[in-house]
Amino acid sequence: MTQPVIGIPCCRWWLKDSHFFHLAGEKYIHAALAAGGIPLLIPALGDASQIAQILTTLDGLLLTGSQSNIEPQHYHGKLLEGDFNDPQRDATTLPLIRAAVALDIPVFGICRGAQEMNVAFGGTLEQAVHQQTGMLDHREKDGSTDEMYEEAHDIQLIAGGLLEQLYGQSTARVNSLHHQGVAKLADKLQAEALAPDGLIEAFSVKNAAFALAVQWHPEWKFQNNPLSLALLAGFGTACKKRHLARMLSN
Repeated sequence: MTQPVIGIPCCRWWLKDSHFFHLAGEKYIHAALAAGGIPLLIPALGDASQIAQILTTLDGLLLTGSQSNIEPQHYHGKLLEGDFNDPQRDATTLPLIRAAVALDIPVFGICRGAQEMNVAFGGTLEQAVHQQTGMLDHREKDGSTDEMYEEAHDIQLIAGGLLEQLYGQSTARVNSLHHQGVAKLADKLQAEALAPDGLIEAFSVKNAAFALAVQWHPEWKFQNNPLSLALLAGFGTACKKRHLARMLSN
């Protein structure tokens, strides 16, 4: 059997000499490969009219982290001075997520990708978690890249949830490189894991074939992390099932 195709939406950034680039971090491409898929980068064209055709080629959707934030207008937030946004990624991913879930295409969201999934279904974001009373500072540590991605805090997995079923344990320790997070979880979603301060660290879409999002970065050195391997294996299995069904229907 051929391998499933896993779409990875790109960011659109102004990088050099007045040119825009559509790009995705290589670590996410390797994660898609580890899930057993063929990565397919989706440019951030911001054109919802092409989404239906794009989805006919996909067996999974991997939503990456990014340095950019979702424009707050999408969840009735306030525009912050100096905020780095990517409006064309928003215009691409938000309708893409809703359409993929409606078609039971497996979706796996990471960091910004998790926030996109919540916003896509009507949830809201806390724009500076570390400024809220009683909350941890979830931002990355200063130092080398390895130090930034060090394990930062524990999470408690929700009993009986998809994440606990995939991992087989009730607690885990994860990295943390974000300053925004879930404020109100969309009604269509359900929590899968919580940080010690109560912040939702993972959630899934209710009654979906596979639609899971995590706030940490499981793609970072996944080869050495049992939780990351379990997440990629679960996503990969769902993508292969979708691929087989798609091939049989052609």
